Amino acid sequence: MTHHIFEPHKDLAPFVKCYWTLEAPREDTPTRNTIVPDGCMKMIFHYGAPYKHYDEQGTGTLLPKSFVIGQLTRPYEVEPVGATGTFFVCFHPSGFQPFATRPIKKMENTAVSLEELFGEDGQEIGQKVLQAELTSERISLVEAFLLGRLANTETIDQIVQSTVETILTANGQLSVGELSQQNNTNRRQLARKFSSDIGISPKQLSKTVRLQAALKILLNKDVASLTDLAYEHEYYDQAHFIKDFKEFTGLTPKEFYGDHLKMSLVFEGVD
Repeated sequence: MTHHIFEPHKDLAPFVKCYWTLEAPREDTPTRNTIVPDGCMKMIFHYGAPYKHYDEQGTGTLLPKSFVIGQLTRPYEVEPVGATGTFFVCFHPSGFQPFATRPIKKMENTAVSLEELFGEDGQEIGQKVLQAELTSERISLVEAFLLGRLANTETIDQIVQSTVETILTANGQLSVGELSQQNNTNRRQLARKFSSDIGISPKQLSKTVRLQAALKILLNKDVASLTDLAYEHEYYDQAHFIKDFKEFTGLTPKEFYGDHLKMSLVFEGVD
């Protein structure tokens, strides 16, 4: 399995975090992949075989070839039906808001086809990206599409943007009260803005960022003690860490360690 990450055009950098590709023959792809919430919505193009999504009851549904996945608040199980060839557009936590055609909150844990979101324009960009032979072509097509839709939109709310930056800098370790105080805004007002612009609450984004930071340590170095890892990331105790871990991954840290973890972080497209 190979993946490559690419930076966006400077005019899209406030909204798009990165692009990346994921390719693998069927035999090199795990049967089931756990995609872990990371606080970022994504536009996804399966130019290889499509993927199936399995819900909490275990029912499998074939995903569209081109779609946007809303904010994830729980593990998202997928399975390839053939060789993987996927192009991702990863948005910053509040980056999809200027392009949204429906309330972002209603897209939570849901894959919405580009045609459903953008009508004929969505169907057209989907077909063009899927038919492109090179990653550079896909990036050019997507950037032209996004820049065209950006022309008449409002900018990202500065309070939301400032709060997101604070959450990321602190690795999700600040309380909602501390976030509100630092950005001089009311907690309820902040929660409403997050629901509208990001689709999840400040608390949920903080939990996501904090767990992702812990996952990266699990991936990149040996961990002598889960208790030490929990305290390093400001969890109250190991039990609290395991509870949040299972909420986001569906597994305990010990169960998740290994291929599940590597696949999930590849899908995140960071590092």
